[in-house]
Order: sequence, then structure tokens, then C-alpha cells
Amino acid sequence: MINLRGIAASLVLLGAAAQGHAAGVTIGVVAPQNGALALLGAQIAAGAGFEIQQSGNTLVAINETCEDNSGAAVADALVAAKVQVAVGFLCSETLEGALPKLKDAGIPAMTISARSRILMEDALKNGWPLFRLAPADGTEAAKINEVILKDWAADPIALIEDGTIHGRELTEAVRNALEQNGLKPVFTDTYRPGQEQQIALVRRLKRAGATRVFIGGDRNDVAVIARDAKAENIPLSILGGDAMRAADQPLPLDPGVRAVALPEYAVLPEGTAAAEALSAKGIEPEGYVLPSLAAALIAGQAAEAAAAAGKPLQETLLGTTFQTPVGAIAFTAGHELAQNPYRLLEWRGNGFFPPRAPTQ
Repeated sequence: MINLRGIAASLVLLGAAAQGHAAGVTIGVVAPQNGALALLGAQIAAGAGFEIQQSGNTLVAINETCEDNSGAAVADALVAAKVQVAVGFLCSETLEGALPKLKDAGIPAMTISARSRILMEDALKNGWPLFRLAPADGTEAAKINEVILKDWAADPIALIEDGTIHGRELTEAVRNALEQNGLKPVFTDTYRPGQEQQIALVRRLKRAGATRVFIGGDRNDVAVIARDAKAENIPLSILGGDAMRAADQPLPLDPGVRAVALPEYAVLPEGTAAAEALSAKGIEPEGYVLPSLAAALIAGQAAEAAAAAGKPLQETLLGTTFQTPVGAIAFTAGHELAQNPYRLLEWRGNGFFPPRAPTQ
């Protein structure tokens, strides 16, 4: 079994040693090193650390507690270490306190996790150097609408959700956008989650004439609905959201169920080579590992290009497209990802993959 925390700890020690004889670009990696978020922090440290080591740059590891009012100390540590750019930042709480000081020091921060729209609005208003590699609020719903309008616009559509805050808000955002485009669902409802069967629900979908259904709910509820529709001989094309990326249990998901979700980059063409290189070093390319590797790669390339051109680092980040293991990355003027990272994926029994092209 791969000890990701052990690998991340080793990279932290390597980074500490490297500060004594700095080479290349000095990159701060801000991530939790202990506590409840340590496993996610280990993924960040492992991915970013691998890339920094491969590129001959210098790693400065900074612990992130994710507590309120902790960001200023993180920024002070980054400034003291003379980093040129910092990546990671699992939590908005860290960024809120760190960004004002990072602005004064001219150190851009790239978050691979924080999605808060308000945080980015504050950053732009105050000139804070925040760049987001995570999807912003609203991008999941935007991609779902794009898929539905492209593939389902001519069909009777149902929208159902599980009553949770996320499920309700996501489905409502989808419904509003569809109706603005003249597409009205034939059926909308809130179902009770966590049930062993949903036969009554799928029969109501049939009576409404729905053949396509978006489900704002978790993976197991989707699996139950798909199973019961199949048992009742009710043909339903099912689409879920990013909550579908969860363990395939207790009820396995039927092949062919689709989701708009963040992909597992390790199985995609752009991520395969990096995933294999990580695996060869004993690092499982899961979770935040490849996104963090991409962040460190962008940080290093942007800093080198900025130095060579005699330009500010932020200007280089905004004016460049970077080829990374998570795809081509460019930032908008609003410091967000230029391309929506959510993708239409299809379950094939052992993972979500891009849908196969229809046979001619």
C-alpha cells in the first residue's frame, strides 16, 4: 500500500534542505501537514513536490491549518522564504488572511481547491494576486446546461433533486438556465434520499413522459433510480453531477449512466505520462496529486518566462497557455480558468470516461 503521507513528508524534508542551496524557481507549497485534512494536504505536497523536484526548482513547504486568521502567518513564512510564487491553498480561510501580504510582496497564489466566488471578487477588487485552478462556483451548473441544451433539447426532460442544499441549488440553477433558453422540464420533484428503492418515482417519471432526467443527488440514489427504471422497463437517460465521483457501493452504478464531473486525469491522454511517472515513484495519482503537479509546473514555467522577458509574473500568468497533465490551462482576466474543467463522462463499470463517439 502506498504511503502518500510518508512521501509527502519526505518531500517536505527535501524542500527544507533545498532552501539551503536554492536552485531555479523557489515555489511555496501551502497545504495541511497534520489534522483532519492531512491526507488531502499530502496529495498536494506529493504532486507539487514531484514536479518541483523533477524541474530542479526549490520547494518551500508551509503548513496550512485552515483556521480563521491563520493566513497572515502563512504569508509571513512565504515572504521570509523568498518564494516567487505559491501553490496549494486548500482553504479560503488561509487565502483571506494571506493575500493582502502576498500582494505587498508580489507573490502570486494559485489555489487548487478554494471555489468561493466572493473570495475572487474581493481579490480582483483589492488587486490581490489570486489565480484559481479549481472550478469557480457555478461552473458545474454551466456545463450541465451546455450538455442538456446540446444533447437533450428536443426531448422531454425531468429535473429531480434530493433536497440537500447542494442538490437543490444545483438543480435550481440548471432549471433557471434551461427556462431562459426556452426549455421547460416536463417534470420536477424532490425525492427522499437514501431509500432502498425508488419505484414510485420512476413510475411518475414515466407518467410525465420524461425520457431524460437530470438528478441532483448522490451516487447511490442515482444507482437505485437507474436500477428501478431498468426493472420497470422504463427507458431513462440519466445525468448526474460531480457528486457521482464517489465509491461504487453499496449498489453498483449501471454502465451508461452519465455525469458532468471533474475527470480522473490519470486515465485521460493528457495525464497518462505524468500518472505513470508518479506511479513509478510510488505516488498514486489520485485526488489533488495531478492538479497540484500542474500548479507547480505552471508556477515554474511562468516564473522562468517572466524573468527571461523582464515582465511581472502576474502578467505572464495571464498571457500564457500552459500544457499540463490536466490539460491546457490559461487564465481569464478575472484570474479564473479559461476553460470549464467539468466534462461529460460516462460510467463503464470501472470508472468514468469520456463518452464513446456514436457508431455510424
